Amino acid sequence: MPSTLTDTAAPATCAAPSSPSRKRATLGRLLKEARLAFSEKGLAGARVDDIAKAAGVTKQLVYHYFSSKEQLFASVLDESAQDVLADLLALELDHLPPVEALRVFLQHAIDQYRSDPTLGALAQESLRFHEHNAHPVERNRFVDLAPALVSQMERILRRGAASGEFRDGVDARMFYAACALLTTGGFTNHYTVSAVAGFDTTSATGAAVWREFSVDFVLSTVLVDGRPPLKRPALTALADPPRGENSRHEA
Repeated sequence: MPSTLTDTAAPATCAAPSSPSRKRATLGRLLKEARLAFSEKGLAGARVDDIAKAAGVTKQLVYHYFSSKEQLFASVLDESAQDVLADLLALELDHLPPVEALRVFLQHAIDQYRSDPTLGALAQESLRFHEHNAHPVERNRFVDLAPALVSQMERILRRGAASGEFRDGVDARMFYAACALLTTGGFTNHYTVSAVAGFDTTSATGAAVWREFSVDFVLSTVLVDGRPPLKRPALTALADPPRGENSRHEA
């Protein structure tokens, strides 16, 4: 929910940048600062005033482009989904052996979260946003791009089944959904996963451990032979404790 009434209703608009290049630059700054604000403070805590100031524009200009704080947040989610999924779709996997292709795909998906800490926070906030908005302010790009990712996964599974390395008949859509939930869970639900696993899955060492174990776990569900043992990876410095209660996103 918005933190203030003024963050919900759009005030009078002001003149927008005239040239297309200036408009793109302005929107780029706005979305960048909004992404940081929403990932740090959530939708409720982030303020349009602060986002506008950080982006070097007026609050009125923000509302010229976005009718509400919710629409600005939805646009941040849309851009994030576009970047993440397009990056995965750009992977060249068809020339790799099926097992290696699946491993590379899963590792890359995890590495996106390892390299960009805002993704996990935005994912958590996105869940709350969509759960409480039966009619989203705009369609998220994830809905449009997800089928292409499922097709990408289906090609890998079919090649693996044809080579005799993967079990036959694995449903690509269900498999991809389970993969996404498991592999990114160390970042999107890191407090629970960290507490159960016994180490912080968002620390440098913990993320590496979770990456290795979760990918091996996924592979073990489809491999016919040579399944990984699913033991705790032999990495050192697992003493990093789960984050404490002070983190807003640890719920």
